[in-house]
Amino acid sequence: MTEGRSDKIAANLAQIRAAIEKACKAAGRKPSEVTLVAVTKTVPPQPVNAAIHSGVTVLGENRAQELTEKYPHYDKATVKIHFIGHLQTNKVRQIIDKVDMIQSVDSIKLLAEIDRQAKKHGKICDILIEVNIGGEKSKSGVLPEKLDELVRAAADFPSVRLRGLMAVPPFFDNPDESGPYFSAMEKLFIDIKGKNVDNRDIDILSMGMSGDYIAAIKHGATMIRIGTAIFGDRAEKV
Repeated sequence: MTEGRSDKIAANLAQIRAAIEKACKAAGRKPSEVTLVAVTKTVPPQPVNAAIHSGVTVLGENRAQELTEKYPHYDKATVKIHFIGHLQTNKVRQIIDKVDMIQSVDSIKLLAEIDRQAKKHGKICDILIEVNIGGEKSKSGVLPEKLDELVRAAADFPSVRLRGLMAVPPFFDNPDESGPYFSAMEKLFIDIKGKNVDNRDIDILSMGMSGDYIAAIKHGATMIRIGTAIFGDRAEKV
């Protein structure tokens, strides 16, 4: 990787952090309340490491195979890895020892497999439940009306710890149009925080990406997932 690209990544991160600070100030929040997740889908290890060296502390991985291929090449001493893409149950065993959190849990079947594989490694795996807040057939995630059932089911798996919710709202050219979906997620998040359910520590609302993270922060996001605004347009291949 050229030094120029490394400098560009650092500059992009500085710009994003400034925007986060501004958005938090407008919302009456502290910037420390929002964690930046660098989404690394199709991004080779060298640019990812450049982002880590520029202060990124959480990586977001979308694909199990891609994670296993790139994992040995990451500078992992100061970074946590979250799995944020759709996860098939037969892929859990490939990633369970490599990730600090799985953000895309959307079924009891997946909960059970994460619990089973985490137990093998003597760990408790932090998870988020993915909510299909727009009811889109093309996206994974539990429908809002089924969320309570899955929240309560999570308490039955001792090697899983529920930490909150994740969502990918419908895409709009105007990010302000995402506001109602972010607002609905904020309400769901507040609701599950108030429920008396075991085996959980609800403190994460993961929503907002490169095009709409400002709106997400306005509506209480504690974690934003940004790829393009850090690394540029995605390449076709790793």
